[in-house]
Amino acid sequence: MLRLSIGPLKGKALEVNAKNASHILALTQNLASQCGFSVKMDSMGNAMIFASLQNCFVQNSTATASGYSVTTVVFTIPEQRVVKIDQVQRTGYGITNSPTRLVLRSPLNAPETFFQNVAGVPMAVLKTSTILENTLLSTQIDSSVACPTPGSVSFTPNMITWSVPRRIDPLVSSCNFQLKEVFLGVEGMRLSPGEVMARGYSLSLNKMHIILQIPVGAVGGYFKSNVKNGQYLTTYSIEPMLEILWTEDDPPKDTKYKVLFPITTPPIISPLQLVDRIVPEEGVFKVELGTFLQDVELMNITFLDGVLSVAECNDRGFNIEELRFPNGSKSIALTVPFTDRAVLNKMDARNVIYTLHMVFGLAVLPEYSSFTYTAVTEVSVKGIVPAYITGTCDHENFHVTVKSGNQVQNLKIVVGQRLLTPEIAEQYRIVTEGAHIFITVPFYAPDTVFEVIESSSIRSKLHMSLRDPVTMNIQHFSLSCSFLSGLTECFANGTIAAVAAKIESVPSMIPSQLTLKDPACGPAYSDDRIARFLFTGRSCGTTRKFISSVMLYENEISLPSKPVAGNGFQMEEPQYMLKVFCYYMVNATRSAAFLTNPRNNDPHVLTTRSQLRVIMRLAEDISYNLFQEMEEFPLVMNLREPLYFEVEVEVPMNSDPRVVLKLEYCWATLKEDRKSQPRWNLIINGCENTEDPFQVVFHPVSADARVQYPSHFKRFEVQMFSFMDEDNPSYLVYVHCDVVICDATFPSDGLCSEQCANKNTKGQRHAFSEGDSSEHVTSGPILMFK
Repeated sequence: MLRLSIGPLKGKALEVNAKNASHILALTQNLASQCGFSVKMDSMGNAMIFASLQNCFVQNSTATASGYSVTTVVFTIPEQRVVKIDQVQRTGYGITNSPTRLVLRSPLNAPETFFQNVAGVPMAVLKTSTILENTLLSTQIDSSVACPTPGSVSFTPNMITWSVPRRIDPLVSSCNFQLKEVFLGVEGMRLSPGEVMARGYSLSLNKMHIILQIPVGAVGGYFKSNVKNGQYLTTYSIEPMLEILWTEDDPPKDTKYKVLFPITTPPIISPLQLVDRIVPEEGVFKVELGTFLQDVELMNITFLDGVLSVAECNDRGFNIEELRFPNGSKSIALTVPFTDRAVLNKMDARNVIYTLHMVFGLAVLPEYSSFTYTAVTEVSVKGIVPAYITGTCDHENFHVTVKSGNQVQNLKIVVGQRLLTPEIAEQYRIVTEGAHIFITVPFYAPDTVFEVIESSSIRSKLHMSLRDPVTMNIQHFSLSCSFLSGLTECFANGTIAAVAAKIESVPSMIPSQLTLKDPACGPAYSDDRIARFLFTGRSCGTTRKFISSVMLYENEISLPSKPVAGNGFQMEEPQYMLKVFCYYMVNATRSAAFLTNPRNNDPHVLTTRSQLRVIMRLAEDISYNLFQEMEEFPLVMNLREPLYFEVEVEVPMNSDPRVVLKLEYCWATLKEDRKSQPRWNLIINGCENTEDPFQVVFHPVSADARVQYPSHFKRFEVQMFSFMDEDNPSYLVYVHCDVVICDATFPSDGLCSEQCANKNTKGQRHAFSEGDSSEHVTSGPILMFK
C-alpha cells in the first residue's frame, strides 16, 4: 500500500494517469473502488490518498508471463450467475492476475454483494469463482470477501466500540479453525502494544468477537465541525485497522485478513457560550465566544448599526483576536469601546447602563457552512458621563452622532453659530434613539462654511458644540470633508454657467459684488453664500485660444480691485479669484475652475482629464526593463531597500513629441487615500525633499525600443523608509504623485519651464499656464518590514 498526503484540494478534482501521460482520468469514487484507491480528508480539507501496489495503473508485465488470462467470473448471490470478463469490468469491478496472485475489487454497493449476519454482526459478503485459461488448460479460483458494516459499531458519548466476528464464517472452509494473531493499527499503519496502550485503545477477545474500544478524541483521529439547521455540531472520525491471522487444518492453510474501517461518531451538539470579561473602569466591553474547533472562522459581526467584517471591526477601533488552547480548540475575543455608536445606553440619576447587541457570523472550513450566534451583554457604570460628538461624511452630507451621556435633559446643541431650536431642527434630518441623536446636515447648509473650492469639489466644514447649562461644560467639534461638485458647466452652444461660493478665509466677501473680467457682468443670482453667473464665450471679457485641437475659453470671477494708497494707479491683488475654463473639443465639452488662496495668492493647479492618461509603474531593478504586475501587489520590501518608479503619460498613438511630463509632488501614505495622514514628502515642486536623509534619486530616460519620446517619462528611485511606529513591525505603504502635463510649444513658468521648480523659488509653489494640466497617480500597496 502506498500513502500520499497533499494539501487542501479547494474544490479541485484528483486525477490519475491511465498508464500513459496522454490519458488522464478523474479519480471518482467508482474509479477508486475499481482500481485500488481510497481518498480521505481531514478537518481542514487536506487529502490523504491510499493506492494499492496492484492498482489498475501499475505496469504489470508478469500477468501475461503466467500464460493465463481471466475469461469468466461466476458470482454467487447466493444463486450462481456467470459473467464474461469484459462485462465484469464494465459494471465497475476491477480484476487482474499475475503468476502468483488474482486481484478482484468490488464496490460495497455492487448488486452481487449480499449481507449476512455473522456472530450477530452484519457483514457485506461477495463470493466468486474466477476462471482463467491458457491455450491448453483452464483453472478455477474460488474466493470470498466479507467486510464489516456500520452495524458493527456502537457509540456512547465518550467511547467507540467496534466488534468483528472472531470466526468470519464466509471466509472459513473447514471446522478446524484456530485464531493465531490479531494486530491493531490506524490509517493503515500497525501499532505496537505500547502505542495502543498510550493512546488509550483497548483490544479484547471473547468466544465470539474481537472487540476494539477507542475513546472519543483519542490520538489517531480528529474532530470536525458541522452545521445542521443553523446549529453548531461536532463529530470525531478515526480509521482503525485490524489484521487477523488464522489457520485451518483441512487442508492446512493460513489466512490473513485485513480491514480498514472508517468510523465517524454521530453529530454532537456543542453549545457555545459568551463569557463577559468587562472591566467598567476601562470603558470597554470585553467578551469571549467559544469554544470552537480550529476549522471555524469568524466572518463578520452584525451590530445595531450594520454588518462589519473582521478587518472593518479592527479599523473602527474594536479588537478581535483568536485565543487558542492546548486541546486544539479556540475562542474569539472581542473588545468594543463604550463610546462606539454600536453601543446603546440608558441612564438614571446615578448610573449609565451600556448595552451591546451582537450577531456573530461564523463559517466551517473548508466547505464554508455558515451559522450564527446572537448575544446581548450590558454593564452598569456609576457617575456622570459627559456627552460627546462623532461624525462622518458621504457624497453630499455630514452625518453627526451626539451621545448625550446621562445629562440629556440639560444638553444644548449648537450647529454652526445657531442653537438647535425646534424651528432650526426642521431644516435637517434628526433621529433620536435613547441617548443617541443622529443629525444629517447637507454640505451646502447655511450652518456650514466653505474652506476651499476646487475644479470638481468643495471642501466644506461643519462646526458644532455641546453646552451643559448646569456644569457649564462646552465641547467643540469640527468636521471637514471634500464633496464632489461641478462648479462650471459648459454648454455646446457656447453658453457657460459658473458658481462662486463664499469661503471661510474671506468672511467679509459679499457674493453679489463679484464680477467677471468685465466689471459690468455681475451674477445672475446671488445670496449671502453663493453667486451664479451665466455668460457666453464671446461676452463679459471671455478670452479664447487654441491648444492643439482644443479651443480654450477663459474668464475669472473676482471682487473688483481697489487702488493701493500712495502707489499711484497700482491696484491691490484681489482677495478672491475663481478662474473658469471651458474646453471645446470634437463631440465633447470639458470644464474646470480653480480658486486662489485668498491669504497668500497660492493658486491650485488646473485639473483636466482630456485624452491623455498618466500611469505609474514599479520596476524590478534600475534597468527599467521589467515591471511589477498588478497581481504581485502587495510587494514585500525591507527597510532601506530601493524602489524604482516610472511615471508615463500615455499619448494617443504615442506620436506627440510636444507633450512633456513633469513631476510636481510625490509622497507616501499608510492608506490608499492620497489625502490621508501621516504623509512623507518625497518630491516637492519637482525637487527632492531636502529634509529627507534618504533623498529621491532621479534617473535619466533615453529613447529605446520601448521609449519613443523620453519627454513622456520620468524615473526616480526611493529607499524604503519607516513611519515611526515602534508597535508595528510592518506597514502597507502607498506612493502618490501629482504630475503636470506641459505643452513644449508654449512658454510657461513653474515646473513647465525647469526641471526642478523650487531651486529658484525657495519652496513656493508657482502658477501654471493654461496649457498645463495636473493628474494624480498611485502605486501600491507595498508591504514594508523593519
